[in-house]
Amino acid sequence: MAFKDAWLLEFDHEMGTTRRILARVPDGDLAWKPHDKSFSLGQLSAHIANIPRWVAIACDLDAFDAAQTADDARARMPESTAGLLKTFDQNVREARAKIDVQTDAALSATWTLKQGGHEVFTLPRKAVLRSFIMNHLIHHRGQLSVYLRLLNVPLPSIYGPTADEG
Repeated sequence: MAFKDAWLLEFDHEMGTTRRILARVPDGDLAWKPHDKSFSLGQLSAHIANIPRWVAIACDLDAFDAAQTADDARARMPESTAGLLKTFDQNVREARAKIDVQTDAALSATWTLKQGGHEVFTLPRKAVLRSFIMNHLIHHRGQLSVYLRLLNVPLPSIYGPTADEG
């Protein structure tokens, strides 16, 4: 089995779980923060919805300097949960299509993330998909579940039943 085929099964599962969490984000609390140093609920949700956009960057480029990212490539504060879901759904569709056309050779090639010319890391693309994209998204999804719990929003199942849904 090609790497992409195995990875797409996990991608579909994790994106479905992520969508269920994002759908619970309350429109009226987008500016809420659990702490002064934290992202707001809207910023965190927008960041999660934006992470799948990195699939194309990782697959189409050999290197990327985050310091040169155009403002239109950064996550925007959502105006509503519906808008957030629309952005997420589009980004997931595009990411999935991009992954689906990759070869094992392309996914074994290296990719470099830079920040202002400084190399942050260089990894095979498949490791970038796993760590920088999937694990990164799951990490922030975990943060989002804590935000929602603090706001008394019932949580959907992530890897099994929650206290809200048996």
